[in-house]
Amino acid sequence: MTGNGGAAVALRGATLRFGRHVIWQDLGLDIAPGECLAVLGPNGAGKTTLLKVLLGLLPLSAGTVTIDGQAPRRGSAQAGYVPQQRDFDRDLPIRGRDLVQFGVDGHRRGLPFTRARQVDAVIAAVGAQDYADAPVGLLSGGQQQRLRIAQALAGRPRLLLCDEPLLSLDPASQESVTALLAAYRREHGTTVVIVTHEIPPAAGFFDRVLYVAGGRWAAGTPDEVMTTEALSALYGTHIDVIRVHDRIIVVGGEDAAGHHHLPPGDHTGHQAGGRERR
Repeated sequence: MTGNGGAAVALRGATLRFGRHVIWQDLGLDIAPGECLAVLGPNGAGKTTLLKVLLGLLPLSAGTVTIDGQAPRRGSAQAGYVPQQRDFDRDLPIRGRDLVQFGVDGHRRGLPFTRARQVDAVIAAVGAQDYADAPVGLLSGGQQQRLRIAQALAGRPRLLLCDEPLLSLDPASQESVTALLAAYRREHGTTVVIVTHEIPPAAGFFDRVLYVAGGRWAAGTPDEVMTTEALSALYGTHIDVIRVHDRIIVVGGEDAAGHHHLPPGDHTGHQAGGRERR
């Protein structure tokens, strides 16, 4: 865990409850500038909820959270957000360029001509020039997702929050979108938090994993967290973690069952944050 002063995101004793139901508690984690954190866990574990906290949409029940040393604020330009993939209505009368424009106008920075150049630049950055003027409802899922990413990057955020950005995409589009995120992160030093069921299929894209389940959590590299021992301790019951080629299969009841893809290669990475796995 890095020092609080140098963290892009710092959570201290972070707890969120809805009534008597604990989503997660005592979450203590630093995310370093330029780091990519994959957030994993079963449905309903609070993965998307964590993004809402970082976006300033939900207050914590206890503890603190800061982004670059400041409390999250709703609508702040410091965080860009890529929502879950949802197909647009085929008859929606807006172009891809208009969708990206919303990301610029939302912060109203600069004169109209300056903002138009900013839209052109971010469309080029995600490689969407060829279809930027087409109706978004007629584009493929991968093309739509590139434009959503462009919209999130239009405000030039230091922190990019992605909620299942690969969901419902075919393997080729998954690889393309992941490569896009990895390239932007590499070029701009952007910190990335990505909620996912499938760890992105690009080697070196993510640095650590935060696994949340049943109100508890564990953080570290995939080799530290995605083990039978670590997940059994997290769930409080026996969980089998099986590795088959580039896939990790988690087996242990309906709530825990799932699978996660890992890129090939060594996954020892950085030292674990939060509850260290040794």
